[in-house]
Amino acid sequence: MRREIFAGSAVAVLMLTTAACGSSDNYGGKAPAVQPVGDSKQVGSGYGDPYGSGSGAAPAGAADKSGPAGELKVSEIQGLGSGVTDSAGITLYRFDKDTPKPPKSNCEGDCAAAWPAVAANDASVSAGIDAALLGSVERSDGTKQLTLAGWPVYRYAKDVKAGDALGEGVGGTWHVLGPGGKPAGAGKGAAAGAEKEEKDEKPAAEAKGGELTAVQNPELGTLVEDAEGKTLYRFDKDSAWPMKIGCVGACTDTWKPALPVDKNKVSGIAPELIGKVKRPDGTEQLTIDCWPVYSFTGDKEPGDTTGHNNKGLWFAITDKGKKAKVVG
Repeated sequence: MRREIFAGSAVAVLMLTTAACGSSDNYGGKAPAVQPVGDSKQVGSGYGDPYGSGSGAAPAGAADKSGPAGELKVSEIQGLGSGVTDSAGITLYRFDKDTPKPPKSNCEGDCAAAWPAVAANDASVSAGIDAALLGSVERSDGTKQLTLAGWPVYRYAKDVKAGDALGEGVGGTWHVLGPGGKPAGAGKGAAAGAEKEEKDEKPAAEAKGGELTAVQNPELGTLVEDAEGKTLYRFDKDSAWPMKIGCVGACTDTWKPALPVDKNKVSGIAPELIGKVKRPDGTEQLTIDCWPVYSFTGDKEPGDTTGHNNKGLWFAITDKGKKAKVVG
């Protein structure tokens, strides 16, 4: 069983835009029958905490990360190859939910606190980057954000020194920026991001996961699998009512938030139970009966359920959104 790492007592608490889980965030469908969970206490105190610190405070130096980039450079990022850094060597990022044509940032609020937008002024390039790719986009607050090949440019609040690239792959949607605007190298999720960009460059906010299917497990009962046959899970430190997310930061390296799906593309699961919730980094996550849903990196083959009852906190989710039974 793999060891999962939780960022201290880090828990980010998320509330839906209305009091009911079955609101517009749940595709505007019929509200699931949501009841308060048995223990409604918050785990930690990280309401709206985009850093996973449990304190709500930004890491040291985070306030300075929205300043100008100065001279953009091509630097070697460990495990990724060539990536773009600012004049101080701090790694720069792009967000798959943004769009380059036309340029648009979809990272606001708590997301923008964790991923400070790089100011557009005072930007230049060094060898390896085409100056013609530089541009800017106006954000909702009226400030100008730097763009590269149309993609809005960000820093990551948890990167504290030159060469850090802790934001690579976060949420499956954040990637180190490559010199041409595409994700750097072949890092986690980068290839998929580049392929999506080349195919249609549709807004990533419209992207959906694959179909969901209810399958019969001989020991655990009726479980839910994604389009790749991966078992999906729910986490006891999450909550369906009130909606809150307990798996943030390093936890998502092991437990991957499942992407939302079209509720009409499910088999064996009541469509009204299918929904989505916005995470602290701005990405959207699938919910079943208001429970946030994850896949487990320890599952290697379709149908694996090695994450079930992991640490007594993680359970395969049933077609009703319940925890699968514990055997033995």
